Amino acid sequence: MRVGNLIDPFRPAGSPPPQTLAAFIRWALSGAWPVLGLAALFSGLAGVMEAGTAWILGVVIDTAVSSGPENVFDGENIARILAAVAFFMLLRPALFGLSSVANNYVVMPNITPLVLSKLNRWTLGQSITFFDDDFAGRIAQKQMQTANALTSVVSEVISAIVFALASLAGSLLLLGSIHPLVMLPFVAWLAVYFGLIRWYLPRIRQRSSARAGARAMVTGQVVDTITNIKTVKLFAHAEHEDGAAVDAMVELRDKALAFGRLSASFRFFLMTLAGVLPVVLIGATLLLWRGGAASAGDIVAAGAISIRIAQMTGWVSFTLMGIYANVGEVENGMRTLARRNRITDIPDAGELSVAGGEIEFDSIAFAYGRDIGGVQDISLTVRPGEKLGIVGASGAGKSTLVSLLIRLYEAEDGEIRIDGQDISRVSQDSLRRQIGMVTQETAMFNRSARDNIRYGRPDADEAQIIAAAQKAEAHEFIRDLEDGQGRRGYDAHLGERGVKLSGGQRQRIALARAILKDAPILVLDEATSALDSEVEASIQAALHRVMEGKTVLAIAHRLSTLSEMDRIVVMDRGRIAETGTHEALLAQGGLYARFWHRQSGGFIQTEAAE
Repeated sequence: MRVGNLIDPFRPAGSPPPQTLAAFIRWALSGAWPVLGLAALFSGLAGVMEAGTAWILGVVIDTAVSSGPENVFDGENIARILAAVAFFMLLRPALFGLSSVANNYVVMPNITPLVLSKLNRWTLGQSITFFDDDFAGRIAQKQMQTANALTSVVSEVISAIVFALASLAGSLLLLGSIHPLVMLPFVAWLAVYFGLIRWYLPRIRQRSSARAGARAMVTGQVVDTITNIKTVKLFAHAEHEDGAAVDAMVELRDKALAFGRLSASFRFFLMTLAGVLPVVLIGATLLLWRGGAASAGDIVAAGAISIRIAQMTGWVSFTLMGIYANVGEVENGMRTLARRNRITDIPDAGELSVAGGEIEFDSIAFAYGRDIGGVQDISLTVRPGEKLGIVGASGAGKSTLVSLLIRLYEAEDGEIRIDGQDISRVSQDSLRRQIGMVTQETAMFNRSARDNIRYGRPDADEAQIIAAAQKAEAHEFIRDLEDGQGRRGYDAHLGERGVKLSGGQRQRIALARAILKDAPILVLDEATSALDSEVEASIQAALHRVMEGKTVLAIAHRLSTLSEMDRIVVMDRGRIAETGTHEALLAQGGLYARFWHRQSGGFIQTEAAE
């Protein structure tokens, strides 16, 4: 097995992310801890080498001084010198090399995908409300921010903090071996050093978290503007959007300045403290040497270790600021991503089996957690193979009803059954595999036309993809596609959210995707709303073929598309107001009749005017 595979970078989490920092870090790094411990051991051994280096220098100096210039390479001395050479040329490089391999080759390349894959899987399972309440760009940045920040924390703790602590422990032992009076001022210095760290670092973490939140808001604002750039241009609001972005940037700058002021004062006091250490340790050893309690080698060892620790202080202080800044970013990301805003399957959720496709709404109620809106007391049975039209004014509850059917939201009261199976007791994936859907807001990936159609059935071959496109009247325009990279036809990429296509083209690809999926239940939510009348007429035959043998729920504002439905349900203010065939509803003279005459009247008046 390759050393780089000691950590499984895509190991499943196995549990939800905790919402406290220490527990969240343990969760994110689960599966990597044994390897992290081994990497920390190598780093610690390398850190001890710093004190060993000073000790060996002291031994060599004492050997040279006691032997004199003429005997320095005689007898035992040569053995000591060769041992020192072996230490510097073999042992020390080997330990530092092992530490570098463990951290840079085994740990860092694997921790980022380990954390990111866990966060991404968790985020994909969040409810639609989670995404509705936030910026897409902000959520994506939070995932990357948290994974990268935690990787930096792990790497710096191993390579710097463990190394530094081991160096300090070795230095204490070395100074204690010289004389306890040399060790005591070092202990006092350490107490002041750790006192400064304890005061500053929590504040650095807080300000870093605030800075990370402000940075994410800038990203979210900019991404939101770019995503809706056509609307911005149509309303000539570039200046308005720039102002909103600048406001977010001002907030980021203020948070960055606050962080900078704190970190600058931290560095200043630590560097001042670092300058004190060599003076204290070398001075104390000189006093001992004058009294005969220390050797010349001890002076060299104390001087070497004090200068090395003084240099390390600046490096470690900078690293600690980075670690605490990254911990703040991890904490900030955790608050966004670890929220449990999701619809979960019950522990023993089964697989939905659809034989006929009967759908029963039994006293369903859902109001998005509010007192008004949504749907109330909906009881409706859709027979196997029935084609049901759903109409109503905007906000009447049509799309809410469909969203409850596919469990984008969980009903607050009542029960929905498909072929007698309560959908809340089957897995969401098995439920959605049995339902094909084409919505008014067609979703396209910035992938090839082929991949967008194949999304309906990932194992489909080329012939099946083309056949689905032909049925959806999409094959001809797909053949003429070409993207900015020169890819043509089914290989051409469609741009983010399908921006390179017209609304009608996007809906025809979405329809091809649903045709390819061939699910027993089909939901059409304004599926032809973006098509002009000529194009809509050209694919009506295809739609009829797709609907054959399926249970169909079709939402439409254009009532002419529902006239051939087996039955039509009229919704008003979240309730079912009328139900019947097209002819029966017209005869009733109720809401449906008013909707129909309003649309038909509009066309008649237009024709009369012409």
